[in-house]
Amino acid sequence: MTLNLPQLRAFLAVVDAGGFSAAAAELGMSQSAVSHAVASLERELTAPLLIRASPVRTTVLGAKVLPHARMALSAVRSVEQLAADAGGTMTGTVRLASTPTVCQGLVPGLLRHWREDQPRITVRVFEGDSAEVAAWLEDGTADAAVLIDPPPATAGKYPWSGPGIELATDEYRALLPRDHPLADEPRVDIRDLEDDPFLISPNGCEARVRTLHSLAGLRFSPTHRVRDLATLISMVQAGLGVTVLSEVSRSLIPSDLVLLPLQPQTSRRLVLTGPQARPWHPALRTLAESAAGHLVRSVSRPAAPAEGHSLPSGSR
Repeated sequence: MTLNLPQLRAFLAVVDAGGFSAAAAELGMSQSAVSHAVASLERELTAPLLIRASPVRTTVLGAKVLPHARMALSAVRSVEQLAADAGGTMTGTVRLASTPTVCQGLVPGLLRHWREDQPRITVRVFEGDSAEVAAWLEDGTADAAVLIDPPPATAGKYPWSGPGIELATDEYRALLPRDHPLADEPRVDIRDLEDDPFLISPNGCEARVRTLHSLAGLRFSPTHRVRDLATLISMVQAGLGVTVLSEVSRSLIPSDLVLLPLQPQTSRRLVLTGPQARPWHPALRTLAESAAGHLVRSVSRPAAPAEGHSLPSGSR
């Protein structure tokens, strides 16, 4: 049996992209070349790995092969890291996942800095809710993520894995129409919003907003639950209620709304990290170092190693 890396790359690309055409675009290959690579892998294994539907799904064997294929390519990347360190250059494509507010409010500044500082590294962004982002990082769909309040970090199990880089401390704010009676106040007590219809986006932030209400002795009873951030903002514009958003959302707020400091205060940590259960993508270490040395559109303070840890072992 003879397996090769192009076969494994094609197989992973098809699974991650959900189809052969999208995988071909991702790899910069023709669709027929991707199909041929996957078919040759299946011939070597004498069994199908994919169910050719829309989207493409793995067979039982394909699901078992998938994590091993990811580990094989991770090992190759580790070798590439050694060569890149020796030559003083780094190239590659890193798939970065994060939540909508972070993708829209913080990630553009990161991408702009990386494009100038590390032009040979390509970063592809994937947007999902908190649960999706964590799952993508765990199963290898994403190479990196900006996680919200990750658990206390421990030393990475593999070389070049680690706790990540804390990009910002992101405080929560009250979002009000500019003609709201409290819009000119320097700070808003959430108790003063008790009579306003309250809007909430049912994602990772809801637990923190619940905590805010609990700290203030208020019952949490939102009038509307809105998944899409743009819709939530539009409803506040329309005078249908008020809400709480994080400071990183400020660049998305139109001029007829105000984002004001909130009492009680609470915040979240935004941490750029790779997986803990496998080696980091070689280029991610370079991006993490670059972010740590730069004030990345910091919401309230510059980038720093998360949880007081240093960069992963071997960092420059």
